[in-house]
Amino acid sequence: MISHWRDKKVAVLGLGVEGLSSVRFLVKNGARVTVLDQKNEKELIPLLRHSGNPSADGASRITNGQRDSGQARMTSFERTPEVVGGENYLKDLEKFDVIVRSPGVKRNLSEILTAEKNGVVITSQTKIFFDLCPCPIIGVTGTKGKGTTATLIYEMLKRQTFDAYLGGNIGKPPFEFLDKLDSKSWVVLELSSFQLQDLTRSPHIAVMLMTTSEHLDYHKDTNEYVDAKRNILRFQKEQDFAIINKDYPASNESDSHTSAKVFRISREREVREGCFVKDGIVKLKINSALQNEKLKIIDTKDILLPGKHNLENVCAAVMAALIAGVSKENIVKVLKTFRGLEHRLELVGEINGVRYYDDSFSTTPETAIAAIKSFKNPEILILGGSSKGSDFSELGRVVSNAKNIKAIIGIGVEWKRIKAQFRIQNSEFIIVEGVKDMKTIVAAASKIARPGDVVLLSPACASFDMFENYKDRGKQFKKQVFNLKNQSVRY
Repeated sequence: MISHWRDKKVAVLGLGVEGLSSVRFLVKNGARVTVLDQKNEKELIPLLRHSGNPSADGASRITNGQRDSGQARMTSFERTPEVVGGENYLKDLEKFDVIVRSPGVKRNLSEILTAEKNGVVITSQTKIFFDLCPCPIIGVTGTKGKGTTATLIYEMLKRQTFDAYLGGNIGKPPFEFLDKLDSKSWVVLELSSFQLQDLTRSPHIAVMLMTTSEHLDYHKDTNEYVDAKRNILRFQKEQDFAIINKDYPASNESDSHTSAKVFRISREREVREGCFVKDGIVKLKINSALQNEKLKIIDTKDILLPGKHNLENVCAAVMAALIAGVSKENIVKVLKTFRGLEHRLELVGEINGVRYYDDSFSTTPETAIAAIKSFKNPEILILGGSSKGSDFSELGRVVSNAKNIKAIIGIGVEWKRIKAQFRIQNSEFIIVEGVKDMKTIVAAASKIARPGDVVLLSPACASFDMFENYKDRGKQFKKQVFNLKNQSVRY
């Protein structure tokens, strides 16, 4: 734990949302901050300026490792950060006392490892926050579902009128609300493998959702990815709690990595102790020396959040909220009103009896399969995008065997690999390919769809070949659906 920052030479690696937040925190606490990023200086200076940092105009300008002759001027933050941009941004890391790594910067870069060998402290905003946070932390990780689950828990805590904060990959960077916390507060953090990889403390309540395989463009293999996830459990104490998804081997077998009290969740089978779905009911099962109690929480038909896969997230949120002290009544109120997150199986609208769903956050075959299985109505799927090295064989099997899929619109560079997995026997099945933009995609789907059908954007791939990111892809989809709705109203 770093006890003070004044006059320490600190490098912030990566100037994304979290990096900007780290800069503000460090400058405020008197550190001598240098921002290092592969973007060039012309991109970095405006980012600092528009981040609310009054010192940005006076930042020392250093491009490709070469300092400008001008000196940084003093501001209300006492010191301005220096900026190093360009391809040599990782040069001479050994000159710093501390390196604060942003999540998108790989922990095992050779330059970082060399600096560490030479005595430089390697840390992150997440690690620092865990050291400084004065209240209990509920951490949520998993391959998919962590944003939805973390938000559900946060909404349940707020419904109970707890002083609760949501951060990490969703909500705000935790430094943004650190000063507002006291011992009675609660913090819910969505934690990625990037943030967990070098964590040395674990949350009071740790939630490990479905864990399969992801981010193999970042991690060297699946084992490293899963091992990073398990840091959410690895440093727990006996007075802590772990909530583990029983339905996935990598998650279920993680109980050996924690000393905490373990509860399991499942949407497929009854658990010995925890929360599960059975006979259309979300149930809680708690064992003690005096009782073996099963408590009904809610009928699944009364849960507003769509998709069977979301029942896993519901069970995890219910368990975490109950441990934190939220009443069953307030938990149920949230489950009956929570619609879900943007771009995650989000109902965009209904036009001429056809429902359009934005599941642009689906960047893996597993999440696309979950979305496909969420509906019994005839479906028009939009599949494809840029590569993450995924295996599409199971997706191909699900699509080939589904009785309700009537058409697929194939997009992006991965479409050919996805299509190769199909073994479709239905002669009336429609495949549309060669579309180049979202306007054409939505127009093609609308021509095929009939009243009662579902148009589902759940690409199973990243988005970077055609869009800026998954958010841009989802927003463009929604824009074109809204345009379609307006045209329908006019005519």
